[in-house]
Amino acid sequence: MKRIITAQNAPAAVGPYSQAVEANGTLYISGQLPVNPATGTMPETVEEQTRQSLANVNAILTEAGYSFADVVKTTVLLADIADFKAMNGVYAEHFSEPFPARVCFQVAALPLGAKVEIETVAVK
Repeated sequence: MKRIITAQNAPAAVGPYSQAVEANGTLYISGQLPVNPATGTMPETVEEQTRQSLANVNAILTEAGYSFADVVKTTVLLADIADFKAMNGVYAEHFSEPFPARVCFQVAALPLGAKVEIETVAVK
């Protein structure tokens, strides 16, 4: 059985997909752009964008009854891999040991001109 998760404190999906889907104790969170759900704007720096993307992830985790401690895997997409160190510094503020598995890579472009997008999988 699957349950669709929609958090009011995270930006609405910008296409035909759900913010998150829970199936059999696993929560799959769609890639979160750094869009402030209250204003619809994105911050400028990759640090601020990473912080906002993770705030959006947190809103969805909370809505579904999960936390960052339940996260087992993330995928971080960067518009510029040179931003890896800056993104990683903010990312480290949100996760503690044992850290989730992660992949991070540069892509040609991200929706809305974002510098970062973060996809997450959490398990209860």
